[in-house]
Amino acid sequence: MPFKRRTIVLKEAGCGPVAPCLMRTLGSASLRCTGAILACLLLVGIDGCTGKKPATATQKVIGVSLLTEQHPFYRELERGLLDAARVRNLRLLIHAGEWDLSRHHAQIEDFIVQRVNAIVVAPNDSKGIGPAIDKANAAGIPVFTTDIAASAGKVVSHIASDNRAGGRLAGEFLAKQIGGEGQVAIIDQPYIQSVQERVAGFDEALRKSPQITIVARLNGDGVRDRAANAAEDLLQGHPGVKGIFAINDDSALGTLSVLESHRRLNIVLVGYDATDEARAAIHRGSPLKGAVVQDPYAMGRTTVETIVKYFQGEIPPAFIPIPVDIIDRSKLTERR
Repeated sequence: MPFKRRTIVLKEAGCGPVAPCLMRTLGSASLRCTGAILACLLLVGIDGCTGKKPATATQKVIGVSLLTEQHPFYRELERGLLDAARVRNLRLLIHAGEWDLSRHHAQIEDFIVQRVNAIVVAPNDSKGIGPAIDKANAAGIPVFTTDIAASAGKVVSHIASDNRAGGRLAGEFLAKQIGGEGQVAIIDQPYIQSVQERVAGFDEALRKSPQITIVARLNGDGVRDRAANAAEDLLQGHPGVKGIFAINDDSALGTLSVLESHRRLNIVLVGYDATDEARAAIHRGSPLKGAVVQDPYAMGRTTVETIVKYFQGEIPPAFIPIPVDIIDRSKLTERR
């Protein structure tokens, strides 16, 4: 299965970029360039992620399989990984499953073949990633998870937002916004471990408000179009709903589009991630009133630092929480 890889630019052996060489088809120049290309490949290695030389005998290599590289959250997480790895002289092989479990499996199997020193994964399916982790375990390669936990396989440490605390913040915020009573719903993604923790924290917070009833838990799969469909079903089935907790900002923004199209501007919506688009919606006074804030950059840096400590012989905690907060319009106005 083809992976999402970065472009290779070979500059070794005096060849310059490969494409001009490949365009030369006549004379000795072609032979010289072909030889140079082979030298380039030997020096650089066929690695679509970095285009750098292979790791030296003392440089550790970490294989990374992210959920996606298309979302701003994961781009920030990747930036944190890369910055920390640069300081520690580590080489990262970064790929993304792009919401495809089979890609995660193929990428991890590729890392095993390459005999990397550690693997980091943020899977799209917490249970489904188990067999791939088992293979890495059998190969003696330590596995770490970031952002999204695995519920199967042996993982050294999970580095992620304190999602239970984030869910509590969302629940407390929503309860206050609707006056401590009424019907609320959750736009869920129940097969993701981190989401399960968010929802557990949300439930915990609402138990303090017995006049609030959770009337629906609808799966939006964490994406806008499906969240919007779930929101449509919610409004039809529970027209008296006063508040909605969306488990990420894509779910929140999909739900927001439905609320605005139906002119249900009195329903309070709370999201999770605080992306730029969500912040803009909060600031303009839309039904999206707040969002839990994560720190993906710190998550990425902490993941690498945890792996380094493991390489040095330390046993890290099974879970390393990254603090969270919640923002609303007043906080955004203060910061501007």
